[in-house]
Amino acid sequence: MSKQATKQATTRKSPYRSAFAALAGTSIEWYDFYAFATAAAIVFNDVFFPPGMSPYLRTLSAFATFAIGFLLRPLGGIIFGHMGDRVGRKKTLVITLVMMGVASFAIGLLPTYAQVGALAPILLIVLRLVQGIAIGGEWGGAVLIAVENAPPGKAAFFGSFAQLGSSVGALLSTGAFSLMSLFGDEAFNAWGWRVPFLASAVLVITGLVVRVKLEESPVMEEVHKEQQAKGETKLPVVEVFQKAWRTVLIGVFALATATGGYYVVTSFLLSYGTGDLHLSESMLLNGLTLAAFLELLVTPWLSWLADKVGPHKVVIAGLVGVVVLSIPQFMVLGTGSVVLIWLMMLAMRLVMSALYGPIASILVEGFAPHVRYTGISLSYQICNMIFGGLAPLAAVSLAAAAGGHYWPPAVMLMVISAVGIVCTARLRRLAVQPVAAQDRTPAREAVPTAP
Repeated sequence: MSKQATKQATTRKSPYRSAFAALAGTSIEWYDFYAFATAAAIVFNDVFFPPGMSPYLRTLSAFATFAIGFLLRPLGGIIFGHMGDRVGRKKTLVITLVMMGVASFAIGLLPTYAQVGALAPILLIVLRLVQGIAIGGEWGGAVLIAVENAPPGKAAFFGSFAQLGSSVGALLSTGAFSLMSLFGDEAFNAWGWRVPFLASAVLVITGLVVRVKLEESPVMEEVHKEQQAKGETKLPVVEVFQKAWRTVLIGVFALATATGGYYVVTSFLLSYGTGDLHLSESMLLNGLTLAAFLELLVTPWLSWLADKVGPHKVVIAGLVGVVVLSIPQFMVLGTGSVVLIWLMMLAMRLVMSALYGPIASILVEGFAPHVRYTGISLSYQICNMIFGGLAPLAAVSLAAAAGGHYWPPAVMLMVISAVGIVCTARLRRLAVQPVAAQDRTPAREAVPTAP
């Protein structure tokens, strides 16, 4: 086969192979991440904190360990964003996967507070920080390896495969905890909660096999050639803050519902439903599992639709849906009706699915290739640090301050989504160039300049 024929064959295979690699890796990393979120909501308060603490303080402490991981996510975005923009997307993604897997497996082996006292939550926090750094570099690389290889006009669809990792990870995680809950509360608290973390080792090995065989992004190959020709040494993070800080800032608020809002309708809902309303833990976990499965099914279709009608329109429509459903989502919990609760969970996850796939292609187009990994990672991880880490804590505190009522967290979710509508519309005006491999053109001068 000639070199030209070989190149064409690679181009035809590359989008699907890269999309699958992005999906496999992010599924595993988000499985680990959601396993921690689920455990923080239902078991860490009893396992890692003193039994003499009030239930409210133990729940708040458990969510605090969850929030701590978000603090180092921007640092992970800077570190791995630099590596991804300089060394390459592929190598960086392998490193993040290994870090996340080792930390998650170790959580499954941790001693409890009853065994080692205060050392137990300290070790939990350390491993959570490692998770935070690793996940800080995962999303940006996975998105780029998918959308930079996408055919023209299909960036949102192929980018959604990286986003689907969140759905698959949530599905596997909640499914694993639902399975362990069948053994009863005593067995679950004694050893059942550890199984999902220990099982992540098998998933990590599978993900590594896929990612090691992954091809480097052709956009990154062009960036390497350009860097070698010009001999530039400016750090990507410096250039982003100098010339594209406005895109980073607007991206943070555009992503707020897809990050912080997600934890409000999953982790906080689970904690509120079981703790304040005394609903069945397995019933809520099963509902979240069904919602994750629906998200897995509809996200590619909504992303395909975004390529047809415009990603901004689909994302804004999803945000409007979140505003409308925020109060009903929590209102139906008080009815105790399994059917109504599950239907509302599915409805909320449907509208939130409109955010996950298309938002990636929108944000990526705001940065030029040579700083793209750093730029989108900063937007996403700063958003997660502010909204993802604090949203469950804020929701717990607001509900407690209101005497156990749901309406303050629901209103908070509505406000976040309304701001997201404005910022998503603004991002459209900040786009600098297409992201698909076949559309790429030199864009060294295309980094948006701050006023």
